[in-house]
Amino acid sequence: MSNPFEGAKLHDCRDAFTSVLEALGGENTDIVAVCNDSVGSSKLGGFRDRFPERLINVGIAEQNMVGVGAGLANGGKIPFVCAASPFLTGRALEQIKADVAYSETNVKLVGISSGMAYGELGATHHSIEDFAWIRALPNVPVVAPADRNETAAVIKWAAAYTGGCFLRLSRVGVPDLLPEGHVFELGKANLLHDGGDLTIIANGVLTHRALIAATLLEQGGINARVLNMASVRPIDEDAIVSAAQETGAILTCEEHTTFGGLGSAVAEVVVDQAPVPMTRLGVPGVFAHTASANALLDDFGMSPEAIAESASALIKRKE
Repeated sequence: MSNPFEGAKLHDCRDAFTSVLEALGGENTDIVAVCNDSVGSSKLGGFRDRFPERLINVGIAEQNMVGVGAGLANGGKIPFVCAASPFLTGRALEQIKADVAYSETNVKLVGISSGMAYGELGATHHSIEDFAWIRALPNVPVVAPADRNETAAVIKWAAAYTGGCFLRLSRVGVPDLLPEGHVFELGKANLLHDGGDLTIIANGVLTHRALIAATLLEQGGINARVLNMASVRPIDEDAIVSAAQETGAILTCEEHTTFGGLGSAVAEVVVDQAPVPMTRLGVPGVFAHTASANALLDDFGMSPEAIAESASALIKRKE
């Protein structure tokens, strides 16, 4: 079977986010949500209905939104600041730097519809720089869960974690990859498929595509290790070094520019600790065009078939 997820139900990770947030809100009155006129796209309607006094809608004012979140955190609240990722990270980057990272406030930044999820709305709505922007800041872990179960685990972790963080969620449907009840560990990768010929590292909506690619490679006699690297900062250096030493080549896939994102983070570890041939798949330093989110991934060489082809080409560089 070339696609192990054929016929599998696809889930919007936003549903897992809001379901867990509502449950946590029922247990802890300090949990609040802040948004930028995005109750619908952040799927916060249920939270608003249950806790109307704990949803703060600042309107289309992202810089103010982050400042409000920081103020709430300084007052002892646990704010989940939610907005479309391109506007949360792009418009409010200075406030994230000063009010969250530098000030070390307990703000949970939730970038909704990240990557190229708003495909048809074009480059202004694509968020393919957010890893790079936030990863460069101290004190703000960067996390991109791969499915609804990991999303649920990440939200629970974030609520209990003392400090700011950036959670990158998509609206594009993905199959279940991790088990129900999964526990997220910051800075730890998940081994989803073992192999010794090369390693494919992905996160978010690319993880299940990487697994399909591994199935395709297996049919050709190539055994690929697949790591789900949800934690971009801090990153699992031990898993990367082991992958380099044990498989001899690493391929990264990300819904992000190839500058400064997951591939760059992995390459930094590889160059410093275990140099091996690498290929980084992503958007190659251009503005993405207008198309559906899945079509854009295909167009930029990240269909499962294209990932498998890149992996095959990479293995030849080991020889």
